[in-house]
Amino acid sequence: MINATFDPAGPGSSRILGVVSPYDMALDRELWRWTPPEVTLAFARTPFHPLVVDETMASAIGDDEEVRATARCLKAIAPEAAVYACTSGSFVHGMAGARRISEAIGDEVAAPAVTTSEALLEALALLGVRKLALATPYVPELTVRLEDFLAEDGRTVTGCVGLGLDRLIWQVPYGATADLVRQADSSAAEAVFVACTNLPTFDLIEPLEQELGKPVVTANQVTAWAGLKRLGLPLPGGGRLAEASRSVAA
Repeated sequence: MINATFDPAGPGSSRILGVVSPYDMALDRELWRWTPPEVTLAFARTPFHPLVVDETMASAIGDDEEVRATARCLKAIAPEAAVYACTSGSFVHGMAGARRISEAIGDEVAAPAVTTSEALLEALALLGVRKLALATPYVPELTVRLEDFLAEDGRTVTGCVGLGLDRLIWQVPYGATADLVRQADSSAAEAVFVACTNLPTFDLIEPLEQELGKPVVTANQVTAWAGLKRLGLPLPGGGRLAEASRSVAA
């Protein structure tokens, strides 16, 4: 029997953040963990390519035509803003390449858009970081492209350590990533950046910041922060970047 007095209020309105991600993105849940309850993430993936994670793949997933077609899938739900959730795909062709991707997505969804690599530069600016260490899961050739991207923005890379992986990056255990960050860090680094939106990092950030005494920023963290910033919202949770975002919003 139906209870005639049951009159639910309903879920209420939700603010939509569009997410254009690579076809091999396996960490949707990690981005959701950075998302406040009033925001819905709407994912669209780029077309599949049978490639390993290297410069060729990074170029393929940042292809203008494919990025536009993927972003167009989000148009019907009218996101207020959108992110391109991929580090390598947005830095592989320098700052101009990153800008081209965010502009293409913004054109298609008619809303502000930002890439992970652009989000990194914005986060470094907020935190006042000019010198940083890099911890990446990438093959060496791809890591060099990241160093070049940062140099183009006037940032100094104090040290860099990589895992040399070209596949299954989402399976890297926390312990291996934590050791990678420790190896990359030095007294010259004002912060450590952990690259790749497919590398799990959520639960590592605060403990490593306490251990190292400096900001540890990660690909999914800066992506979520930059997207939420375009909605006028701070990044939830702990860590230096979240604290800084709340200070700015206050």
